[in-house]
Amino acid sequence: MARILVVDDEPGICRLLESEFAELGHESVSVGTVSDALKQSGSREFDVVFLDVRLPDGNGLEALPVLKEGPGNPEVIIMTGYGDPDGAELAVKNGAWDYLEKPPSMDQFSLALHRSLEYRHQKQNSQGLRALDRAGVIGDSRAIKQCLNLAAQAASTDANVLITGETGTGKELFAKVLHGNSARANAPFVVVDCASLPENLVESVLFGHEKGAFTGADKARPGLLQQADHGTLFLDEVGELPLFMQKKLLRALQEHSFRPVGGASEKHSDFRLLAATNRDLQYMVDEGQFRDDLLFRLKTFVIKLPPLRDRLDDIEDLAVHFINRLCNKYQIPLKGFSPDFFDLLRTYDWPGNVRELFNTLEMVLSRCITEPVLFGQHLPVELRAKGIRSTIGQGGGGQSPVATHAGHNAFDEVLEQAGRLPNFKDFRDNCVDVLERQYLERLLLETGSDRNEAMRVSGLAKTRLYGLLKKHDLAFLK
Repeated sequence: MARILVVDDEPGICRLLESEFAELGHESVSVGTVSDALKQSGSREFDVVFLDVRLPDGNGLEALPVLKEGPGNPEVIIMTGYGDPDGAELAVKNGAWDYLEKPPSMDQFSLALHRSLEYRHQKQNSQGLRALDRAGVIGDSRAIKQCLNLAAQAASTDANVLITGETGTGKELFAKVLHGNSARANAPFVVVDCASLPENLVESVLFGHEKGAFTGADKARPGLLQQADHGTLFLDEVGELPLFMQKKLLRALQEHSFRPVGGASEKHSDFRLLAATNRDLQYMVDEGQFRDDLLFRLKTFVIKLPPLRDRLDDIEDLAVHFINRLCNKYQIPLKGFSPDFFDLLRTYDWPGNVRELFNTLEMVLSRCITEPVLFGQHLPVELRAKGIRSTIGQGGGGQSPVATHAGHNAFDEVLEQAGRLPNFKDFRDNCVDVLERQYLERLLLETGSDRNEAMRVSGLAKTRLYGLLKKHDLAFLK
């Protein structure tokens, strides 16, 4: 018997599905809102969730990742009365098992349920992957856990892996995790920075050359592919390889053999390829800047690393790890942290990602090397200013009428809640919370609850905006 959660605001649909599932011998519970669905999934285990898209208090697709992280890690089947190919694609990318259209065909819904339960049973009874040595990857957010799960799967194979993500997200670190957890862990890990290879020497660097192959080649030298024999070759920023070299690399990948520059015979190398890029390789293929056949070869397995702004839950762990590592490096006592230090770190959008965070923390520590506790005030003023602006969502100079009105309301509301004049810090924090909620309510009203318009008006990134809405129990209505 399976436990099923039905999330739909149409009572008739809920009754129909509950009756069908009962006949099949399963137990089901129905709710009509996103908030009730999250409460149910957070308090008990379900095997499958049938989730409507348009609900009174939000979009089901936005709740999908949270539902999948519930106690039972259920399979989620999206159902909607509105045919939407983009929505279907988004649902699958976010981990949905299937995407069904209403009104429900019981045969179709029963088949989707049967197959999802079959898959779930197989997954639960299959041999689990061995524990992954993280090798310095910090964080337990949902986004980073997904990447680590993919890394564990990829590490158990010899398949090519393409690691994508913005600059500073840790692509080389993940490549080291893959190598260190593979059967090749004791063999060489050879790193190639494709962006720094001179075009006239790239073939020689990768394939090696014989003595006299060109001016200055006073002796034969093995290439990096040869050095990676029985190990791992990591091509960082693979999108920077010139087209002529892409063709030669493709053959080397297919045959695991190559001819050194000036050589009369081919050499063989048993290397495993990992590649990384911060560029859109499919766009480059469309523009004729990257070979599509090489891209197909590279992306046997793809791991897309999230930007730091999409894993803000990891900020505190990352900051503590980096600061502790620096303290050990400089042989000074470990630091304490004020809560506002982490709060400000979480309000910044970190365009340089984890690399920027580390550089910022190193600068902070160098200025506060003798101080036992780090406060928000120790952070760079530019970061504090941008962080506060991001939180409040104000654009331009001067105070808008909305802000003035909200500020007055915040003052009254905080005093009313406290019943007395609180200390300044508590008063300031509570005012910010009230201002945030009033701003978000006004934003939803004036933009008609349109996501793209709300992001444009507020100047907030999608993840930041959704995080604030969740914090204040608000949601888009369409």
